[in-house]
Amino acid sequence: MASPAPRQRLARLDGLRGFAACMVAFAYHPQNLFARGLFAHAGRLVTWLHLWGWSFVDLFFLLSGFIFAHVYLRADKSFCVGDFVRARIARLYPLHLVLLLVIAACAGGAPANTQGAFLAHLLMLQAFVAPVGHSFDGPSWSLSVECVCYALFAWGAWRGERALAWITALAFAAGLARIALLSGPGGPFAEDVLWRGLLGFFLGQMLWRARARLARLPTLLLLAALTLGLTALVGRWSPLLPLCLLAWPAALLLALRCPLLESRTMLWLGDRSYAIYLIHLPLIDAIFHFTGAISGPVWLVAAVHGAIIAGVLLLSDLAYRGIERPARRFIRSARARHGGREPQASALV
Repeated sequence: MASPAPRQRLARLDGLRGFAACMVAFAYHPQNLFARGLFAHAGRLVTWLHLWGWSFVDLFFLLSGFIFAHVYLRADKSFCVGDFVRARIARLYPLHLVLLLVIAACAGGAPANTQGAFLAHLLMLQAFVAPVGHSFDGPSWSLSVECVCYALFAWGAWRGERALAWITALAFAAGLARIALLSGPGGPFAEDVLWRGLLGFFLGQMLWRARARLARLPTLLLLAALTLGLTALVGRWSPLLPLCLLAWPAALLLALRCPLLESRTMLWLGDRSYAIYLIHLPLIDAIFHFTGAISGPVWLVAAVHGAIIAGVLLLSDLAYRGIERPARRFIRSARARHGGREPQASALV
């Protein structure tokens, strides 16, 4: 019997993930390289990005949940846990391992880069070992949170529709309750990382299930939700509530209506978004090690920002071509030899 046709790639969401990776890499973390207060009068947009740009990681979680549901929840094909695990390893681990070894060789003597932290990174447990986000490749904390979400998703998908529905509801409720009741204003907070992942990933699953009804929502209503979610960041509540419940779901639904996000440039960024996300902070830290905090005129700040962007994009392209794609080809050929088939709906799954 012929294999079922793969589902259509959600190219516009690939482009959105590329945009989100660039916001983290080029708008949020580069501020660490400059003198404190240098951007005090840079305008509301820059101020917002410097305060809340970290929250684009929560958009990653949402996108992952939506895309995983799109690819794997198929009535015409049973869920294979082995294929799923091999695909996750091929997608995440090779580049993570290479960067971990490079950083260990170059900056292994940093106070946070202990043997215990190295082992945690090696086992993809870095989000659960303090200090979160401060050892080796800081952004990789989200990988271990995603792995927890993947494990829950895989168990539920293997057990069946009813089990996955319960896991989705309980994981979403747990993440929402933890953030609503115990997280304060500001952030990011290390104690929130798992709950952010559960909230975003399984909300993405819920959005996918309701996609037909949500597609009928007026664009103006979605724009209003996006605007409200991005601006309602004051008070005693965590900013993750308006961002994760309003802004990022609205952004996802709007992205599905935006042809620009599947342009060649955006798809290029989407393909390299994982490398952009993992590579940018080690590069910024390396520059800071040699220069210290940079201060100077606007042209110097712009030149440094431009150099960071160019360097990250170049290294990300090399990593994508030299590490990510070969690793995926290898695992794909190994799966083919054993009768498996890798889903092709999204380049970012």
